[in-house]
Amino acid sequence: MKKLLVVVDFQNDFVDGSLGFSGAEQLEQPICQKIFQYRAEGAQVAFTFDTHGADYLDTQEGRLLPIPHCTKSTQGWDLYGKVAGLREADDPCFEKSAFGSPELAHYVAKNGFERVELCGLVSNICVISNAVLIKASLPEAEVVVDAACTSCADPEMNRKALDVMEGLQIRVIGR
Repeated sequence: MKKLLVVVDFQNDFVDGSLGFSGAEQLEQPICQKIFQYRAEGAQVAFTFDTHGADYLDTQEGRLLPIPHCTKSTQGWDLYGKVAGLREADDPCFEKSAFGSPELAHYVAKNGFERVELCGLVSNICVISNAVLIKASLPEAEVVVDAACTSCADPEMNRKALDVMEGLQIRVIGR
């Protein structure tokens, strides 16, 4: 089975930076374990990077969420903690200026993955956006989100995001 793990936006600004929240750091170890598991199985690992520039506050997202974050080439943009050290040079990486990555969706469809699992931050924005794009690009693939490897600042919103994903036939595990 052709498998892919997508680590979504596990960046400093979402863990302990400008948009960080209590508990986000606790996802580090489970995400590292996922990466080790996928690599041990010979499966591929990819990373997304929320990526903004100096004009962020002039964008629609910036006007609606006026907190600068994940400015390219800053510490906040970098992957968090031990996850950063697990990224390998040949891992596909997708910089995205919006919540979802059309490039990631195209990549998974072009490569015909049979199973795509997502983990990372944040569940109710970028994780759900990318899961939906992937499911739309590969409707017959198993798309999985591990609830133990994603979260957001609001526990109720996290639960709702996981429920919506299940309703879209995205398999939610680890609840």
